[in-house]
Amino acid sequence: QVQLVESGGGLVQPGGSLRLSCTASGFTSDDYIIGWIRQAPGKGHEGVSCISSFDGSTYYADSVKGRFTISRDNTKNTVYLQMNNLKPEDTYTYYCAVTEGDFDVNMVCNHLDRWGQGTLVTVSS
Repeated sequence: QVQLVESGGGLVQPGGSLRLSCTASGFTSDDYIIGWIRQAPGKGHEGVSCISSFDGSTYYADSVKGRFTISRDNTKNTVYLQMNNLKPEDTYTYYCAVTEGDFDVNMVCNHLDRWGQGTLVTVSS
């Protein structure tokens, strides 16, 4: 069973930056989509950014394009989300999430089925 461990959340001022990390283990397939979903209490979730293990193709939600960058270090089984120019509306709990299988990253980023425990990002002055 896939295990996901996130780190890197915290409090940052508007315009600041944070980098989230997710270390993954337990994959049963070489093909998977991994990325970040964010959710506020009592609200629906949003697929923020994802990357394909197969070809490295990426997806970004319109709300974060140009500000967030997803990357991966295969030697460390770790995925990163670099978040720049953060805004108060980026305040959410961010979850690392994954779906195993050969899928189109653009189609599944909002529907990843295994989530980590989450890390809180608060953007406030």
